[in-house]
Amino acid sequence: MTETILKEVQQLRAEIERHNRLYYLDAQPEISDLQYDQLLKRLQQLEQEYPQYDDPSSPSHKVGGEPIAGFVTVPHRLPMLSIDNVYEEAELAEFDTRILKLLDPSESIEYVTEYKIDGVALSLIYEHGVLVQGLTRGDGRQGDDITHNAKTIRGVPLHLTASAEQPIPPYLEVRGEAYISNSDFAHLRAAQLEAGEQPFANPRNATAGALKLLDPKLSAARKIRFFAHSVGYCEGIELPTHMAFLEAVRRLGIPITPEVHAWPTWEATLEQCHRMMEQLHTLNFEVDGLVLKVNSRDQRARMGTTSKSPRWVVAYKWEKYEAQTKVLEISVTVGKSGTLTPLALLQPVEIAGTTVSRCSLHNRDELNRLGVKIGDWVIVEKAGKIIPHMVRVEEHLRTGDETDFVFPAHCPECNTAVIQDEGGVYIRCPNPACPAQLRETLRFYASRSAMDIEGLGIKLIEQLVEHGFLTSLSDVYRLQLRRDELIGLDRLGEKSVDNLLAGIDASRNRPLWRLLTGLNIRHVGRTVSQALANQFGSLDVIIAQTEEQLAEVNEIGTVIAHSVYTFFHTEPVLKLLAELKDFGLNWGEAREATAPPPVVTGPLSGQTIVVTGSLTRFTRDSIKEFILQQGGKPTDSVSKQTNFVVAGEKAGSKLEKAQKLGVRVLTEDEFVHLVDSQSSVAPETT
Repeated sequence: MTETILKEVQQLRAEIERHNRLYYLDAQPEISDLQYDQLLKRLQQLEQEYPQYDDPSSPSHKVGGEPIAGFVTVPHRLPMLSIDNVYEEAELAEFDTRILKLLDPSESIEYVTEYKIDGVALSLIYEHGVLVQGLTRGDGRQGDDITHNAKTIRGVPLHLTASAEQPIPPYLEVRGEAYISNSDFAHLRAAQLEAGEQPFANPRNATAGALKLLDPKLSAARKIRFFAHSVGYCEGIELPTHMAFLEAVRRLGIPITPEVHAWPTWEATLEQCHRMMEQLHTLNFEVDGLVLKVNSRDQRARMGTTSKSPRWVVAYKWEKYEAQTKVLEISVTVGKSGTLTPLALLQPVEIAGTTVSRCSLHNRDELNRLGVKIGDWVIVEKAGKIIPHMVRVEEHLRTGDETDFVFPAHCPECNTAVIQDEGGVYIRCPNPACPAQLRETLRFYASRSAMDIEGLGIKLIEQLVEHGFLTSLSDVYRLQLRRDELIGLDRLGEKSVDNLLAGIDASRNRPLWRLLTGLNIRHVGRTVSQALANQFGSLDVIIAQTEEQLAEVNEIGTVIAHSVYTFFHTEPVLKLLAELKDFGLNWGEAREATAPPPVVTGPLSGQTIVVTGSLTRFTRDSIKEFILQQGGKPTDSVSKQTNFVVAGEKAGSKLEKAQKLGVRVLTEDEFVHLVDSQSSVAPETT
C-alpha cells in the first residue's frame, strides 16, 4: 500500500512540475487552473496523511510554511549594482558611442534587448540544484533574506531540472524581478475591497509588501511571479554570452524575461526597441522601460563597471502617464486586410496633455485577457506619451451593472462569417468585396504614406464607394473618365473634381516604392518597399523572383519573402496589377540583376539630418523622401553624429538636444536655400 502511495506522490510531483514548466516557461498550458489546483490539493492531502513521503522540494510547499520571527541581512557575494538610465533616443545613441570607444574598432558588438520589468529586484541562490536562499537587493551590497517567501513564488522551481544540454552547476545565483501580473493584481484589489481593506496603489507596491511579510502563506496568496534577467555569483557554469546564460537558465526550469533577443547592429537594436514599445499592450505585467546589454561576457569584463553601475548596460526608461476612466461602449472596426479590431469607447480623460476618448483592444485574445466589460472602470496608460493602451480592469469598482461584450461571429459590415488566422490571434473577414475593407484599402492607398493622392480623403472615399464609383483600387483611375458624373455629388463642384483628378493623375508618377506600399502587402511597409525597389528596380522583376531570392534582400527574410511571393502569385492581384499597368502607373525600370542597388549622391551626401517641428513647405514624409533623393540620411534622434537639424514651428526636445550638443540648426527656408545652392534639383514641396 505504501509503495502505491509513494508512486502516486512521485507521479503527482512530476506532473505538477511539468505543468509549471508549460505554464511559466513555455506559455503553453495544457490544463485549466482548476485542474491544476486539484492535482496540488491531492498531493498536499497525501503528504499530510503520509508525512514520511514529504519533501522540502515538493511543489506543495509553494503555499508557504510557518511564519518567521524576523529578517536577517546577508551580504551579496557580488554587488547588485544599479544601471544607468536614459530617457531620450539620442541618449541611447550616446551609449552606443561610448561602447565603441571602450572596445577595439575591429570588434563587432551584439546588443541584447529586453523589457525592464517594473517589479522588485531579487536574487535566487541554488546549491547543487536546490533553492537555498532568496535575497532582496537591499543597498546593493547586502539584502534581506526572504527565502521563506521566495519559495512561494510561482514559476520559481525549488529544485532545478538537469538535461543533457545543461547539467546542474554546484552554485548558481540568478537575478531578476519579482512581480504580480496585471490580471492577478486586479483580482487582488477586488478581494481587498470586499474584505474592507485599502487596495494597493500598484502591482510593484503589492509585490514589495508581499516579499517582506513574515508569514509565507500570506505572501503566497498574492501570486508573485519571477523573471530572470541576469547572473550573479556562479560556480561550475561558464557561458560566453548573455543569451547563452538565459537559455541555460531556462533549460534548468527558471522563467526568463520574455521577448529577449540579440541584434548584430545598432540599427537593428533600435528598430527592435520601437517594436517592443509598440507591443506594450500585449504584456500582462508592468514595465517602465527597456534594457540594452552587450551580449559578450568577455567584452563586458573588459569594459568593467563604475562605482555605481556596469558600463555595458543601460536602461531606456520612459515616464508613465495613466488615468482611470470608464468604458462606455465596445465596438469593432474592420481594417484594410479584413482584421476585426475591438475598440473601447471611453469616458474622455486627459493623459499627458491630450484627451483620450478611445483605446484599441487589438484583438479578441487581448479583450479576453483583460476581461473588460462595458461599464468597467479601467486604467489607461501612455508610456512615453505614445499611443494609449489599456493596462487593467479595476475589478474592485464593479457594481454588477457591467455587461459582457460578445465578439461578433460575422463581419459587422458585410455579415460574412469571420475566420481566425491559422496559428494566430487575429480574426478576419474573408470577403474581399467587404465595403469596410475596400474603404480602408482605398484610404491607405491614397494616404501620404503611400500614393499621396491629394483630395482623396476618407469622407470622399465613403461617398464614392456608396455611389458605386469605387469598387476596387483600379477604379481610382477610372474616375478620370467620369468627370461629369462626379460633378454635383455632395461637396463636389467643378474645381474640386478637377483638383481631385489632377491628384490622381500625379500619382501615376509616384516612385515604385510608394506603389508597393499602397498595395497593402502583409508585412510590407515603407522600409521593405524601398528595399525591394532599390534591389530590383521594377515591379515586373520583383514579381519574377522566387521566395529564396526575395529572402536574400536586406530588410526582408523568409516571412516577408513568403508574404510578397504569395501576394504577387494570386489571380485577383495579377488582374489588378494588369489594370494599374494599363493606366500608366510607374512600374520602375528593370536593371541587371547583378547590378548593385544604385547609390544616391547629391548635395546632402554623407549628411545625417533630423527634422523636428511643424513645416510649411513639406509634409514629414515628403521632406524625408527628398533628403534621401539628395543622398542624405534622415533619422529621428539627435546625437553628436547629426550634421544638422531642420527645425519647424513648435520644435521641442530635439531642438533643445541639438543646441545642447552644438549641432547646427537650420530653419525650413535655410534648408531649402542650402539644397538649392548646391543642386539644380528644386525641392518638391507641398
